[in-house]
Amino acid sequence: MTVDVAPVTLALPTPRGELSEAVTDLLRGATDHVDVPVAQADPYGEDLHLALHTCYELHYQGFTGVDPDLEWDPRLLTWRARLERRFLDALRADVAGGADLEAELGQLLVEPIEATGVGAFLRDEGEWWHMREYFAHRSIYHLKEADPYAWAIPRLRGQAKAALVAVEFDEYGGGRGDRVHARLFADLLDGAGLNSDYLHYLDVVPAPMLALVNMMSLFGLHRRWRGALVGHFATVEITSSPASRRMAEALTRLDADPACVSFYTEHIEADAVHEQIMRRDVIADLLTREPDLTESVVLGIQVTNLLETRIEQHVLHDSWRSGKSSLLAPGLNHDG
Repeated sequence: MTVDVAPVTLALPTPRGELSEAVTDLLRGATDHVDVPVAQADPYGEDLHLALHTCYELHYQGFTGVDPDLEWDPRLLTWRARLERRFLDALRADVAGGADLEAELGQLLVEPIEATGVGAFLRDEGEWWHMREYFAHRSIYHLKEADPYAWAIPRLRGQAKAALVAVEFDEYGGGRGDRVHARLFADLLDGAGLNSDYLHYLDVVPAPMLALVNMMSLFGLHRRWRGALVGHFATVEITSSPASRRMAEALTRLDADPACVSFYTEHIEADAVHEQIMRRDVIADLLTREPDLTESVVLGIQVTNLLETRIEQHVLHDSWRSGKSSLLAPGLNHDG
């Protein structure tokens, strides 16, 4: 089935500090160098993560009016590496690490009797404005859903490669453009009365969500972190089905548009299958071939949990529980 999708037009984001200003200045041709110090930057801060996200976006859809050759510009890549090092050093310092993969997977498979977190809040007491904000946050990933994981394909072999491709095939709609998960999320945004243009909400989504997507891109773009990317992907698939069920229940309670509910019901069944494939076929085969990647897979699991916890802390505890918006100004006001 042919799906009419307009070409992406994406303006450079509004800078949030000297790091993100430096990269946007280079991309729009206002300077020919990037030399802003990175060593003291907040590794989870707004400025660093918008700068890093802007660098990475050159490998996805790019920006309107920006020279495509800048995707591989040595000046930008050298500076991006410094941003990545700052972020990655913080991630590795803030998780336990280790090689106990079975323990990490076991924890993921345990569904608490009384769920907590953003999904449980939305299911039990959230209002429609909470839900719309949540959609805006998640749009930074879901409008490019599965794309970061595609970089793992040429770096895997045998059953691990075949199985990961099988999961990706489902993520990309099983050959149907109208069932591509990014398209389904765009339909969700339309159903919620939001703007479904690619990265439309980038300027109002704060650092915690950008950090999660940046982690995916970092692991995807560096072959040495293929194990961490697989660990992250497995974490998403293992935890997605129960989380999607909570979201479907929340949206049903709020009498949301069917397109909103459909996005999550699609993931309930599909990701329950994907969880088995990721554990049995992707991780097991990868580590049979490359057992030295065990610690990397564990790292991917742990940093995913860390960054999701930071999102929950910001959105639920620091913002919604205090009656505040979780988005940067002007929030969703410009969308009605």
